[in-house]
Amino acid sequence: MNPRIRIKALGATLAAAAVWSSPMTAQANTSLTLSSWVPPAHFVVKDILVPWSEEVKKVTQGRVTINLLPKAVGSPPQHFELARKGVADITWGNFTYEPERFKMMWFAELPLMGSNCEATSVALWRSYDKFLASNEAFKGVRMLGVGMLGGGQFNHPNKQVDTLDALKGQKVRMGGPIQKRLLEELGAIPVAGPGPKAYEMLQGGQIDASLHPMESVVNFRLDGVLKHHTIVPNGLYDATFFIVINEGKWNKISKADQAAIMKVSGEALSRKWGQEFDKQAQSAETKMRKDGHVFGTPGKDVMNIIRKVRADMLQELNNEGPKFGVSNHNAMIDFYEQQYKLLTK
Repeated sequence: MNPRIRIKALGATLAAAAVWSSPMTAQANTSLTLSSWVPPAHFVVKDILVPWSEEVKKVTQGRVTINLLPKAVGSPPQHFELARKGVADITWGNFTYEPERFKMMWFAELPLMGSNCEATSVALWRSYDKFLASNEAFKGVRMLGVGMLGGGQFNHPNKQVDTLDALKGQKVRMGGPIQKRLLEELGAIPVAGPGPKAYEMLQGGQIDASLHPMESVVNFRLDGVLKHHTIVPNGLYDATFFIVINEGKWNKISKADQAAIMKVSGEALSRKWGQEFDKQAQSAETKMRKDGHVFGTPGKDVMNIIRKVRADMLQELNNEGPKFGVSNHNAMIDFYEQQYKLLTK
């Protein structure tokens, strides 16, 4: 064969190979961006998201990598939408930041839903998977995991707010409509504000007390100020969190790698979330007890109102369920509570 003809034939073969192999290579090697709105040293990043990212890389044999961005690409309340629009591939955040959009998640934030965060987080994942995965509110993303706080509580600088008299007229920092309603029914004055701003709000006299789970009191460095804690068994309220990936980006990952990723995500990632929050809560309470903080529980009058608010809101949510895509809200509650009991046996 003429050498020139041979070279042309070889070139054509290589070109054809490139055409066929390029899409496969692009699909097989995917680099994903992760936006987080807390510092890299925060336990959500260093003890949950980073180890999970490493597991994703391992189970996909390096074909899928997750890169933490040096800074958040938006504010905390924007993070669900940032993933949906593909501004970042993966984000995490709090459903409570958009309460009306995610009203189907309110049930898990009601009083008395459980204080074991591993169990609440796994029960929430199972409830999401069974009742909510096809809900219109989640279009545009793939849910990779959910999580909860393990129960928020009353925290005060200098007294126990364990009776209606003690709560009456107290300005209490809170976040979200459920917390607002609870405080109003208990005779306190709700003041909206982000948890990390509680110290400034206390120092400035804007609030008398603040709602937080135990871990946040320490992690937001409020334990030098908030020294009295009134613990509602199974939580005064909770908060629900998401870890999501842009749906278009997810669909570009091979089916085999998607399956591998979900083995370390979904229930497994939700469980890891809950375990870390439990660890943080236990560590925080141990530290505060050692430092002489005062712990107590609410009186009967307070608990009666908390139970009434829960019952009233459950009924309201069941009535409104079809509007936010849950035809039988009571069935979802029953399922969640059954799962929680199974997980805490």
